Amino acid sequence: MSATTQPMVQPPVAAPAMAAIERPGARVWRRFRHHPSALLGGTLVLAFVIVALGSPWLAPFDPAANDWMAIRQAPSAAHWLGTDDVGRDVLSRLLYGARASLYAGVLSVVIAFIIGVPFGLLAGYYGGLVDATISRVIEALLACPFLILAIAFSAFLGPSLTNAMIAIGIAASPMFARLTRGQVMAVKTEDYIEGARAVGASDLRIISRYILPNVFTPLLVQATLTIATAIIAEASLSFLGLGQQPPAPSWGSMLDTAKNFITQAPWMAVSPGVAIFIVVFGFNILGDGLRDALDPRET
Repeated sequence: MSATTQPMVQPPVAAPAMAAIERPGARVWRRFRHHPSALLGGTLVLAFVIVALGSPWLAPFDPAANDWMAIRQAPSAAHWLGTDDVGRDVLSRLLYGARASLYAGVLSVVIAFIIGVPFGLLAGYYGGLVDATISRVIEALLACPFLILAIAFSAFLGPSLTNAMIAIGIAASPMFARLTRGQVMAVKTEDYIEGARAVGASDLRIISRYILPNVFTPLLVQATLTIATAIIAEASLSFLGLGQQPPAPSWGSMLDTAKNFITQAPWMAVSPGVAIFIVVFGFNILGDGLRDALDPRET
């Protein structure tokens, strides 16, 4: 008898190992887009950036043009958010004021990053006397409230938006230095750092090639959160007359003017106040979302 020939069943081909590994960028985006508050924060921040950069095309009027026939007019079809004490369109000034807040927020954080991160890298990597000296300076600056320190530096430099950004950047730099120092102290004991030393890599190469990329994620989150703080600081300095100078529009200077007419023309204060709240809220929840998305311990 002849045996019945059975068809051979091919075993399933296993997918390549690399196909099952999710790319880091895709993993971060997956976490981020499943974070509703982070998406809301990103949308608010993106809208703020578009408004700030597009203010010359979006503003219906010249933000510095006076109209003595339209002083403190309530919101209407002609002036959607009303006019101020000299007849300037509040909406136009609000849109242009977003540009000052954007510049102050971003550039102040860049200044703080440039100042604080190198000192934090030096203190965390070398330790000893270098760490002790830098840490004492950081602690002395952190002992003073951030806004008080920004006001002091701004008063010393003189009233202008540029000086306000520099003052805010200097006042915020100790936060970046302290965060960087702590992260470097945790990273420098890893095996790959010891391996780099063993093969004769210089300190500069170890710091720039192996340490800084591995401490950049928390610095990015801190930068996002600090932008919100810097926007509030710029508005505060402008409110006190130390930031953007009239007639150039700024949300802080708009609030400074509005405080004198809070009962006669409340719309002058509501618009910039709500704008500051929305933008700061957006940056804060965006920072929280980035922290969760970039956390390597999350799946």
